[in-house]
Amino acid sequence: MDAPHIPVLLNPILNMIAPVDGVWLDGTFGAGGYTRALLDAGADKVIAVDRDPEVFARAAKWAPDYGDRLVLVQGRFGELDRIAAGHGPLAGVVLDIGVSSMQIDQAERGFSFMRAGPLDMRMSQDGPSADDVVNRADEGLIADILFQFGEERKSRRIARAIVAARPIRDTLHLAEVIEKNLPRSKPGTPHPATRSFQALRIAVNDELGELARGLQAAEAALGNGGILAVVTFHSLEDRMVKRFIQQRSGNAPNANRFAPEAQADAPRFERLNRKPIEADAAEIAANPRAASARLRGARRLSAPAGTIDHCQIGMPRIDLQKGGVLV
Repeated sequence: MDAPHIPVLLNPILNMIAPVDGVWLDGTFGAGGYTRALLDAGADKVIAVDRDPEVFARAAKWAPDYGDRLVLVQGRFGELDRIAAGHGPLAGVVLDIGVSSMQIDQAERGFSFMRAGPLDMRMSQDGPSADDVVNRADEGLIADILFQFGEERKSRRIARAIVAARPIRDTLHLAEVIEKNLPRSKPGTPHPATRSFQALRIAVNDELGELARGLQAAEAALGNGGILAVVTFHSLEDRMVKRFIQQRSGNAPNANRFAPEAQADAPRFERLNRKPIEADAAEIAANPRAASARLRGARRLSAPAGTIDHCQIGMPRIDLQKGGVLV
């Protein structure tokens, strides 16, 4: 917990959005890396949002240095348009999608399989936990979560093993159950439980639903010429951001039965980069987490904001209520 948190793709973001002025919103505050960089680069004000109440206590040492230029808000970036109301049209929105390395480092939060911890994984520390899914959900729902959110090909085998091993006590117990039911991993490859833990975390926090709501909210809150910059860490997130920007900028691919063509409206964004920006070798060496990061950006145009079709941006839909996790 004492190791510094390194913001991913910070320099590419600053290069993409320069010059920085006006009011910005950092929808995934975390350790404040993007927020501080925006303020230091010339932003008039930054509204810093995070669903984890613990992050603001950690910022107490430096946040007062920025006075009323920094506004801290506990909340979800899916509501950023409501949070930004009263501050005028935003000059920019930055989002770093995914779990914070600080959260992973806290065994008591239950995000990691490297140390024993409770089956929690909740970013906001409320609502259903990973324990609710692992120890209460039916086998079919668990398999769907692992396959859709973790792209785990052995999802049904793992789900069957989880149900048979109940009650699952903690993160190490869950990782052990998963590892025993998968082929032995080769040296240099990720731990066998990586995809399953990712899937459970995404499901518990409704991360893809939050991303869809955040993209739509950013479209509503950004002023004409405002910048949307989004960093993602796995293919599901990147696909959603890519398709959103394609459709909103008039660059959607031809329709097919899996991704119907969006209605031909006036473009709402101008795409800033066709291919995602990735970390260079120097950044990856300094921060291995950056290896999977992808940055996409777009500039808001004057067309009115619209709504999102979740299917068109490639978002899997799984209902925890239907599986009996939520009551």
